Amino acid sequence: MSARPNAATAVATVDTATVAGTATAECATAESADPCCAAPLPVLGRDVTVPLVTGGEVTYAALDYAASAPALQRVWDDVAAYAPYYGSVHRGAGYLSQLSTDLFENSRVTVAEFLDCRPGDQVVFTRSTTDSLNLLAATLPEDCQVFVFETEHHASLLPWRDARVTYLNAPRTPEQAVATLERALADRDPYGPALVCVTGASNVTGELWPVKELAAAAHAHGARIVLDAAQLAPHHPVSVQELDVDWIAFSGHKLYAPFGSGVLAGRSDWLQDSEPYLAGGGASRKVARRADGGVDVEWHTTAARHEAGSPNVIGVYSIASACKALTEAGFDQLVARERHLIDTVRAGLAEVPEVRVLSLFGDDAPRVGVISFVVEGWNSSHFAAALSAEYGIGVRDGLFCAHPLVRTLLGSDPQDPGECGAPEAAPGERSLNAIRVSFGAGTPDEHVERFVGAVKELVRDGAQWKYRTEDGRCVPDRG
Repeated sequence: MSARPNAATAVATVDTATVAGTATAECATAESADPCCAAPLPVLGRDVTVPLVTGGEVTYAALDYAASAPALQRVWDDVAAYAPYYGSVHRGAGYLSQLSTDLFENSRVTVAEFLDCRPGDQVVFTRSTTDSLNLLAATLPEDCQVFVFETEHHASLLPWRDARVTYLNAPRTPEQAVATLERALADRDPYGPALVCVTGASNVTGELWPVKELAAAAHAHGARIVLDAAQLAPHHPVSVQELDVDWIAFSGHKLYAPFGSGVLAGRSDWLQDSEPYLAGGGASRKVARRADGGVDVEWHTTAARHEAGSPNVIGVYSIASACKALTEAGFDQLVARERHLIDTVRAGLAEVPEVRVLSLFGDDAPRVGVISFVVEGWNSSHFAAALSAEYGIGVRDGLFCAHPLVRTLLGSDPQDPGECGAPEAAPGERSLNAIRVSFGAGTPDEHVERFVGAVKELVRDGAQWKYRTEDGRCVPDRG
């Protein structure tokens, strides 16, 4: 295989100088109150205009990054440059197949470097964070106990159906989180294998969790820990070695990479000792018929063991491209600029007495660009619909696939009804949901400033249009 083409030289790559020039040009036009902040990274859709129900059009303000971040222009250009060279990986002698294999496996190396993995760690490509954690759940050793806080996204709250699960109450300080976990691990019976699952940054409040301290507590009690970094990796550098976590999971679609790919990276032993997540080609190393008519299978011991079938090569490459783009942009600058945006939104919302920002750890807790709130006198779905229809601002309303956490933050009964989306409440009626605004490396200052201004106007003046409930969602009444 020494003659395999090198994808790095064979595929035409995007002109990084052009990308840098674009970023510089956008910086010159950005109306940032903090001159030390970097420019927003170029993303797809930054110039898309949308119609307003009140007439005219406006540039769309995409403030729903926590659900899916827009693709970086750099990622899209890299994928477009590779697309003509696409070929099936691991299975072909042809030039394009070998080139695609090289690109696919180099992407694995890029992700391992991005996460600062340990020697011997495996990087398994999946469909999403949800898929990654379900894969890990399928590898748990017998009698493994799982400990998970009720504050988790459903992707990390629900996959552990075949294990004994202890759901921990929502902590109100980082220190309480560590103490709660330590008590639960110390009291477990029997004292066998255990796994802790914890988020790095909440998809509801944006607050950072004490991952390193939780990992130390887990290891002190003979447990392992997996980090759900879906909301952390796009905003902050993540080091497997520094945090001392056993596994990390994240999604490409939140990391500015389209096409539905994800990552599970970390220790190889449980992955190698378990049955393949999916059985099929690619996961199998050797298959032979037995004399009795059955089939003997020898499975791979590498990451391929859990990557059966033809992989999403373009999705994997897009993740690697995003990892490179964020690293080259510099997380110090990205974090500083995002902190400026967070301060702008929080300061603006604080000027509206009717707005209550949701938080577990308090106003001073460090966080990423994810903020959820409720508005007194407003149904959250109605408020979000008005932001979209009258201001061209895209946010999210609902329970954000974190039902127990949002119910806790809203002070409701855990048994109250609610859905991962808008409820049936009509405009003006109270609803068991919240509004979430989220942003990141591609967000211009104007988007968050327009959002703050829109919140103030809606609370002060009310909506300019009439709305009705249709199929569970609040929509403009055009009848």
